Amino acid sequence: MTTLQPRPPYTDAELQKLYPPNLDLQLVQILMRHGERTPVSPRFQNTGLPPFWPYCTSVRQITSTILSPSSSSLTTLQWTRRLETFSRESDSPTLALSPASHPDNICDMGTLTDLGRQTTSSLGARLRDLYITRLGFLPPAITSPSQIYLRTTPVPRALESLQQTFSTLYPPNTRLPSPETGIFPTPVIITRAHADETLYPNDGNCRRFAALSRAFAQRAADRHNNTPDMEYLNQLIGKWMDGGKVAVDSRPRLSGVMDTINATLAHGPETRLPKEFYDEKARGIIEKIGVEEWFQGYRESEEYRRLGIGGLVGDLVERMVKSVEGRGDGVRFGLLGCHDTTLAGMLASLGAFGTERWVPFTSHVAVELFRDNMKGGRETGGWFGGLFGKGKEIGRRPAEELGEEEKKKLEGYYVRLRYNDEVVTVPGCRMEGRHLEGDESFCTLAAFKEIVDKFTPKNWKQECRMGRGETVSLPKVPEPAGY
Repeated sequence: MTTLQPRPPYTDAELQKLYPPNLDLQLVQILMRHGERTPVSPRFQNTGLPPFWPYCTSVRQITSTILSPSSSSLTTLQWTRRLETFSRESDSPTLALSPASHPDNICDMGTLTDLGRQTTSSLGARLRDLYITRLGFLPPAITSPSQIYLRTTPVPRALESLQQTFSTLYPPNTRLPSPETGIFPTPVIITRAHADETLYPNDGNCRRFAALSRAFAQRAADRHNNTPDMEYLNQLIGKWMDGGKVAVDSRPRLSGVMDTINATLAHGPETRLPKEFYDEKARGIIEKIGVEEWFQGYRESEEYRRLGIGGLVGDLVERMVKSVEGRGDGVRFGLLGCHDTTLAGMLASLGAFGTERWVPFTSHVAVELFRDNMKGGRETGGWFGGLFGKGKEIGRRPAEELGEEEKKKLEGYYVRLRYNDEVVTVPGCRMEGRHLEGDESFCTLAAFKEIVDKFTPKNWKQECRMGRGETVSLPKVPEPAGY
């Protein structure tokens, strides 16, 4: 799937059912896929598809921070970026040009496009409408970003998408001067080094996970390469493939074919593939196989869940528990810039990714924490300051290690997930006593934590080094997700 078509805003009746009066919203964490982008590598130039696309007007006005050597003060430099490449005839340098032979607005590979900036800005506006205008959960204007936690992967398209979304969640006219300083404080956006990143499945820095990924990818190839579905794809687009054949592990890989299809579909007629690539049946086959290749591991293997996405989901739970404990400085809303593999990996690990379609651009998952105001649970506090506090506290400790008093702190709290504004349910929360009476989508915080604890790594980097050189064996019996 390519560009997301957002559902209409909730009706008043839908909103009242989704946010019942006996539950108070306490903490929201939004995981968002970046917006529309160019393909991550150039493919199918043999079809006439240009390698460089003219959809990035932002490169004409880039601002960099400059340190003045004389005064040690900071200033800015505005500049325009143009891409250089090799000429077709030789290795001589030449400017990359658009299909119309212009050197400006040229996107690099995997770059957020103008459309991607528009759709992520629209996401911020929709979040503002829901959580500020209609629910009144966040204030309409702020004098400090202290209530908002901003976190992104180090990939530029994720960072830029986060910035676009924040800019419409709180537009400039709602960011007011602080009474203490007379200016609006600079928002903090948190990133990590690639080696420490768990906001996406980090196969580049987790060798064990990379080996597991290859094993599941090979299984998908073995299952699908010689099937009627693959033959259908070959009849349509095989002539444009290296070697004349489409396969899960062809060149480009089937997932790479999907990447180019989705990126071209999102953009203009200047950058389109032949019509055979957009055959609806073919796209359904490609996405179904892609979902299996990339995400079936989360559905079947606890180790895959633990190394691929467990660190992130453990972080989400830890933040919720810290909020319940009242530790922190008042953060109520988290916005995390990430990727398709993040969203699908997390939902699949929770047994809640029940689709064969790929994650569209600008998709999001809302992880919402509620307090039952009829059971007397106390109002939560923030958790940002607690991230740097002593020890792991309750949040990172397995449920079976908690004492009775610690377990009581979690009572009266519920977790609910929404994927692109549609409620999804974790299967392990359907059992009696593990959800809000009458609504299985509201999982008790204790049950949700217990499910996540099973695949939260204790030492991710150490576990990533385990099993090097060993043959990877997939589980003989699937280890179901979400229980």
